Amino acid sequence: MIRKALEQDTTEIRELWKECFPKDDPRYVEFYFKTYYRPEDTFVALDEGKIRAVLIRQIHDLMFNGRILQVSMLKAIPGVSEDRRSGYLDELMETVLDACDHTELITLADASQEELFERYGFRRIYRRAEYTLERTDVKRITNFGCAYEPTPIDLLKVYSNFIKRFNGFYARDLAYFVAYKKEITASGGKIVAYYNGKNHIQGYAVMRPEGNELLVEEITYLDSMSLFKLCNACLQEKRVIKLRVSEAENLSVLFPEAKVRTYNTTLARINDKDLFMRLFSRRIATVEDAFGISRKPLNLNEKK
Repeated sequence: MIRKALEQDTTEIRELWKECFPKDDPRYVEFYFKTYYRPEDTFVALDEGKIRAVLIRQIHDLMFNGRILQVSMLKAIPGVSEDRRSGYLDELMETVLDACDHTELITLADASQEELFERYGFRRIYRRAEYTLERTDVKRITNFGCAYEPTPIDLLKVYSNFIKRFNGFYARDLAYFVAYKKEITASGGKIVAYYNGKNHIQGYAVMRPEGNELLVEEITYLDSMSLFKLCNACLQEKRVIKLRVSEAENLSVLFPEAKVRTYNTTLARINDKDLFMRLFSRRIATVEDAFGISRKPLNLNEKK
């Protein structure tokens, strides 16, 4: 039986998430279910009164080629190993994608579940790069101008300026950054910002400790000075930082000796090719063609 989740299902769904994804930070999982999770956007497969699999449809606004489109980011919780062979998740996918076909042009999914989503027409459309930086990789400069606890409005201001150079990004607002700051704090992370001599914010870095290293999961910067300032501040926290950015940013010019790896992060599905072609006045045959018309590099950082 497939149905939408009920409020009373939340605890069972959260525990199934933890069982299926044991490496996820439990602090983030708790915050997610308190802040972002919505039962009405969640579908469950039931058998003998037990939830066997879950598909969460997180709805967002996506800015693409000058238009704001409603899209979903899908997250599958496949259930325990014996349930994964029973077709519960396939039933969920068919139900949810039918809903997506009737309500949105594009649906997104996390590339970590590529094998599942590829069967339903999803294809890789976005990659990120991870730079491993040590003290010798980053020009040493003072941390003058760096400050912790930037306000949500400051974060929104600099993000709005930074993201202008990209396409295919979530439309963020002030409420997003209010929640994002709480999320980072709840999972043991911090945000450091850089302000210029006129006290105008020029960038920020979101960091979380991971053992002996520091994960910088998001960084915005309006110029190379801002980037160097933020990287120096992060290196004061840990000797090694993992800096994650869009593949298009190509920071090897600034950090030529740093180790870098690229990896897939986002899959996409075009639900109505004819409508897409009419809307953007371009002919396409594949998902790759659709995102190939992008006027600027993509920046699909979010997974939730």
